[in-house]
Amino acid sequence: MGGTKTRSLEKIEEKMSSVPEDSIRHRILKSAKSFKSSWIDLGQALYTVWKDKAYKEWGYITFEAYTSKEIGIRKATAVKLLKSYYFLEQEEPSYVQKGQDDATSPAALPTYESVNLLRMAKSKNAIDKSDYAHLKRDVLDNGKDVSLVKKDLTSMIRQREELEPEEARRKKRAAVIKRLISSLKTLKTDIEVTKILPAALIAEINALIKKVEGEL
Repeated sequence: MGGTKTRSLEKIEEKMSSVPEDSIRHRILKSAKSFKSSWIDLGQALYTVWKDKAYKEWGYITFEAYTSKEIGIRKATAVKLLKSYYFLEQEEPSYVQKGQDDATSPAALPTYESVNLLRMAKSKNAIDKSDYAHLKRDVLDNGKDVSLVKKDLTSMIRQREELEPEEARRKKRAAVIKRLISSLKTLKTDIEVTKILPAALIAEINALIKKVEGEL
């Protein structure tokens, strides 16, 4: 594991020496070397590259190929970085500046994993405003570990469901119906492609899909 990490850093350093120091490409490589402590700066730069498709100018067909081959970051991690950075930019812009401040200690900054959890909690309305404010303090002000943030979020959601059983039941029902609709549509498409059943049955399946959609 340590050898792999060393080789990855050596590859980044080698690439850094071949690109202009004042370029965004060099900035990303430099940030990638200290990924954990400078993820906000890295996320901002990657967001610009993704939005402008600058990676194509550097010989990469896809954004995923660029992040994987040039800076050694997997697709899932790159996506989390982009979403976490964009969330901070939109919701907490002061933290974007804080993350780029050279005087700020890395330990004082939230991790991208914790920010991603905070983003999901807000986007899905999984918790109420009071719980979200508490979670936000833990993540942004206290830099709470992601595993503890995840436990807190799970506990908050469970407590809310216990206090609001009818809403929890309604959400579960809607989720089951959506999965059924998705399955029926996939089945209908397969039947249409393979033509293993008559058109009359396909019409009945389509009618069933509409009825089930009416339950949402």
